[in-house]
Amino acid sequence: MSEAVRAEGSQTQTVQPRERRLAGFWRRFKRNKLAIVGLVIVAIMLLTATLAPLIAPSDPQAQDYGLTLQPPGEGGLMGTDSLGSDVFSRVVFGARISLYSSLISVGIALLIGVPVGLTSGYFRGIWDEWIVMRVVDSLQAFPFLILALVIAAILGGGLGYAMIAIGIGFIPAFVRITRAQVLTVRSLDYVDAARAIGTGHIGIMLRHVLPNSLPPLLVQTTLAVGYAIIAEATLSFLGLGAEPGQPSWGSMLFQAQSYLTTAWWMAFFPGMAIFFAVLGFNLLGDGVREALDPRTYD
Repeated sequence: MSEAVRAEGSQTQTVQPRERRLAGFWRRFKRNKLAIVGLVIVAIMLLTATLAPLIAPSDPQAQDYGLTLQPPGEGGLMGTDSLGSDVFSRVVFGARISLYSSLISVGIALLIGVPVGLTSGYFRGIWDEWIVMRVVDSLQAFPFLILALVIAAILGGGLGYAMIAIGIGFIPAFVRITRAQVLTVRSLDYVDAARAIGTGHIGIMLRHVLPNSLPPLLVQTTLAVGYAIIAEATLSFLGLGAEPGQPSWGSMLFQAQSYLTTAWWMAFFPGMAIFFAVLGFNLLGDGVREALDPRTYD
């Protein structure tokens, strides 16, 4: 009986600090009104992408040459494009493509960049200084979009290759951020204590170093999703992303460039979708960064 009581008490003590940390994070986060705006924008985008088949009034790839270049109102909520497709439906389904591609791209960068940065910062030595960091420095010598563009051109067109290219472009940033945080955490007292009691390197990295390196990674991940949306739209605009006909915001802008003066809505609505999506993730990332900053703690 006493052992059960002690076990229950220890579990309660473990849960309560976690709940207090989450409550404290939310309290600090909601102080930032712009962060709340970003959270609302991101939530709307997530709902739009998830419920796209229910929200869109028509098939985004359906074409009706008898209804080409209809302005908003006459041709639906956002008008029609040069092929007679409903712009609103394409913008709605474009949210799904943009969100899907950006999350996959950032996921690729996380899966590669975090383990490399973790092992590099923890073990140091030649592997860290002369191999990992030299490769990272070489990749970061190129602007992110240029690097993604070159990789996408080498791999070939298509949304899948575009996601890989964007993910590779993000890897150096995640390696550098993870490594910098690990270099700080690895020398703290509780890590030395874990070594003293015989905990192995893998256990120390996974139980002590990585969890305490997550806050900067969480902020970088949130901001990276916004950058990935821009990158996917750019590659699709240049013909290296979504296939022709797919409702991508970037490909919609490419299609609209010949009709900027005669059918302004073809470029305006996908452009505003990109703007608000990136704005939402940037505001959300800034809010997360501020909420995780120890200087804002009560």
